[in-house]
Amino acid sequence: MARDYYEVLGVPRTASAEELQQAFRRLARRHHPDVNKDPGAEERFKDVNEAYQVLSDPGTRARYDRFGAAFRQVPEGAEREAAGGFGAGGARPGGRRGGRVYVDEGGERIYVDGDLGEGGFGGIDLDGLFGGMFGGRGGPVAGADQEAELELTVEEAFSGGRRWVTLAGPEGQRSYEVTIPPGVADGQRIRLAGQGGQGGAGGRTGDLYLIVRITPHPRYRLDGRDLHVELPVSPWEAALGATLPVDTPGGEVKVTVPAGSSSGRRLRLRGQGMPNPKGQPGDLYAEVRIMVPKRLSRRERQLFEELAAVSTFDPRSERRRRR
Repeated sequence: MARDYYEVLGVPRTASAEELQQAFRRLARRHHPDVNKDPGAEERFKDVNEAYQVLSDPGTRARYDRFGAAFRQVPEGAEREAAGGFGAGGARPGGRRGGRVYVDEGGERIYVDGDLGEGGFGGIDLDGLFGGMFGGRGGPVAGADQEAELELTVEEAFSGGRRWVTLAGPEGQRSYEVTIPPGVADGQRIRLAGQGGQGGAGGRTGDLYLIVRITPHPRYRLDGRDLHVELPVSPWEAALGATLPVDTPGGEVKVTVPAGSSSGRRLRLRGQGMPNPKGQPGDLYAEVRIMVPKRLSRRERQLFEELAAVSTFDPRSERRRRR
């Protein structure tokens, strides 16, 4: 027996699109075969993916809500009306309920009346009826475009390149070799022509769009095409000035820390941010963070004490003066 898709995702039938997406992400991560080695994880992952593919599309969800497990037999885009059939209307003798369905095909409305029973409307084969109308007279039907998220690290988005992506769908897992342009932005769509839903009656196959999602990074913060990174600096480097290495997604670069730099000072490195295929690249901002050793050697303590004795610098009075 087919499982209820809402039950698979663990959401109520009134769930919003955002709630559906949150449930899908949580369950997909939990049951992905690369993460969960349980023998039944792959099958559960496929169930979760199938449920989300159906419920995330408003049109498909509406058909599923009305027709249940038989929703695939109802043509996509067809108008349907259930007057006294599904949900509304009084019961007829024998517990069967009256119903009416109409299909608007090119302006022509075709009505079907009858009793609702196990065979459909008065024993009429809806699958055969709809299939005959839309397959025989409607002509080719183009396949639907589909979307999936593609998670990338900052380094992958920076460098681009080619990589294999495996997605799970109702027909099983499919793998694609994807070209990622250098400097791809969060939210950007990568089109895979002809990899979407299958067309009907000889219609063309839809496209698959991969929506780029750049994952949070422990070192870099992305702001548009600009990159922000913290630059640890010793007290003497900050006081005397220094040329220090900075790690970037494109490799190590050098930055000059001016003498007298305090924590929070931002040093701009032009063009060292994310690449831009259509224009100027972003910049990289290295923010000074003065680090003090947790433990001092006897000599280090002596030198700091000598500095404290001779220095007239008072950071608190400096701050008050700047106000």
